[in-house]
Amino acid sequence: MNKRTLNQEEREIERNADALQPAGEEKKRRIRKILEGAKKGQTISLRISSEDLVKIKEHAMREGIPYQTLINSVLHKYVTHQLFDKNETIKTIRMLQESESL
Repeated sequence: MNKRTLNQEEREIERNADALQPAGEEKKRRIRKILEGAKKGQTISLRISSEDLVKIKEHAMREGIPYQTLINSVLHKYVTHQLFDKNETIKTIRMLQESESL
């Protein structure tokens, strides 16, 4: 038999095991939805210019991530409205600074 020492989190679970209750159906549904969303997405083929791919790979290397992960991140930020145009952002900041100085 292989005995091992429980870590602090495991000891806490052991202490409170009697108080634990099964998750309700609504909570189970939410957990399933989260787990499904966490699974890998669909594989697609994408044509991209060689020049752009070289630049993407350079950016990814500087960030220390695979270039496919960088592409996925940029696409996710775009579709969730988290990707901002640098020039538009600067323009907005300047307009806010000007309105504050009035």
